[in-house]
Amino acid sequence: MEFLKNQKKVINAWCMYDWANSVHNLVIISVIFPIYYHATAVNPEGGDLIKFMGFEINNDVLYTYILSFSTFMLVLINPILTGIADYSGRRKMFMKFFCYLGAASCAYFYFFTSDNITSSVIAFGLSVIGWGGSVVFYNSFLPEIVSEDKVDNTSARGFAFGYLGSVLLLVFNLIMIMKPELFGLSESDSQSGLTSRISFVTVGVWWVLFAQIPFYFLPNDENKKFEISWFSKGFNELKKVFREMRQRSLLKKFLLAFFIYDMGVMTVIYVATLFADKELHIPTNGLIITILLIQLVAIPGSYLASWFSKKYGNTNALRIEIGIWASVPLAAYFTTTAEQFYVIACVVGLVMGGIQSLSRSTYAKLIPDNTEDTASYFGFYDITEKLGTTIGTFLFGFIIQSTGDMRNSVLLILVLFIIGFLLLTRIPSKQIYKD
Repeated sequence: MEFLKNQKKVINAWCMYDWANSVHNLVIISVIFPIYYHATAVNPEGGDLIKFMGFEINNDVLYTYILSFSTFMLVLINPILTGIADYSGRRKMFMKFFCYLGAASCAYFYFFTSDNITSSVIAFGLSVIGWGGSVVFYNSFLPEIVSEDKVDNTSARGFAFGYLGSVLLLVFNLIMIMKPELFGLSESDSQSGLTSRISFVTVGVWWVLFAQIPFYFLPNDENKKFEISWFSKGFNELKKVFREMRQRSLLKKFLLAFFIYDMGVMTVIYVATLFADKELHIPTNGLIITILLIQLVAIPGSYLASWFSKKYGNTNALRIEIGIWASVPLAAYFTTTAEQFYVIACVVGLVMGGIQSLSRSTYAKLIPDNTEDTASYFGFYDITEKLGTTIGTFLFGFIIQSTGDMRNSVLLILVLFIIGFLLLTRIPSKQIYKD
């Protein structure tokens, strides 16, 4: 029986997974974990060169490399798993597995000290895999729960939910870190990092708790009986979707453009805190306030992108967003003061949610009508995004290691935005498009 689209409770439940998992991006990727990592992942003399699996490596380079490796693992496994999920009707099962993997990895950070850097860094990589692995299955529900005219707004709504929810948990954790006595803890607990480690546990609990809402309300696929041949049939499902995609010129052109410009977007998101800390020496309080501001500005920014799409069409709206994004690395290269960085941060907030939500909804519009292989289609979207993140963060770290100057890596991001903008000009701008 075909699922009835545009049900308000289902749409809100779908958005709640953004609410649930976005705390990983904010608390773990952007704010508390990077700060704690830099204070903890040091050698006995307090230096940046640390031991990891028998090798001596700079802690910043290790951070970017583990991000690259984790996202590359997703590139390898997600396509096969999405094919299996489409064939077997087990999208929710895979979504739950990765959700719980990511949440458990975040909870493990409670044990992160300078004595177990290696296992904690591995857990960090697993948390990234858990987040990225669950999102591809979550995204695949979008074209099934809303009609095409509501895709842009629903995608923006999901990101808005995510930004708001993650800010609420971050504020709670910051209060606990700065005012531990309110929670029955002491100042020494905060100084020793205990409050930070507790905050990592709250991320795992929050993620699992609120994920139960979409797990309950999202439509169930028709499960097929377990078969040993699931792997081969899932792979065949993937090949079928790949053949269909090769015949859709607009979809191919969009994925190429998305690969390039999103490489720049995700690299900025992952390394902005490192840049502010190492290049501008912005104090921790300043970084935290900046990131909170970015999250709050990103909420109206998501809806602004949806409005751009409605007025000018998806491709033109994306070009507007990319044009604004291109000003970020250009300005960052010449930035020397905290005040200048704060202005750049506001610009990032304005377009961060917008370009992500609009990219997701544009791709959803390009998927064939009434397809039963949405997970496989979004598997290719995920490959594109994760491969871009893998290459972007790796190149960023490699340029730092080769030149010793993080600002040289910033110029790479500018080039990516320019190329992505030019590639989008090959796609006609319409509100709804199919080949």
